[in-house]
Amino acid sequence: EVQLVESGGGLVQAGGALRLSCTITGLVFDDYAIMWFRQAPGKEREGVSCVYSRDGSTYYADAVKGRFTISSDHAKNMVYLQMNNLKPEDTAAYYCAAEKTPRPTVKFCALYGPRPGEVEYWGQGTQVTVSS
Repeated sequence: EVQLVESGGGLVQAGGALRLSCTITGLVFDDYAIMWFRQAPGKEREGVSCVYSRDGSTYYADAVKGRFTISSDHAKNMVYLQMNNLKPEDTAAYYCAAEKTPRPTVKFCALYGPRPGEVEYWGQGTQVTVSS
């Protein structure tokens, strides 16, 4: 059974930092791009970041560039999202997701970014609230 389990959300003041973790089980880590989406109340789900460990590519939405950093730990099958200088507009439920990548791939995340319609597995989400 494939599971993606997020953790690390919480309440933080503007300017603060949080690190989200996604624990992945049941799939071959190198066969999937792992990405983070977020959804605020009344808004559509948006892609935040993506990492593909096989080719080392990453992607960041413009709204988070320079503040968020995505990383992966192949040995632990975990993906992290370090979020610094948080803003109230970052308040949302954050979801970890996995998309299976075709072969061959070159800089998959950089080329395609997070594509919600192509996601095969979703986590249950973790809430991030940033107070002003």
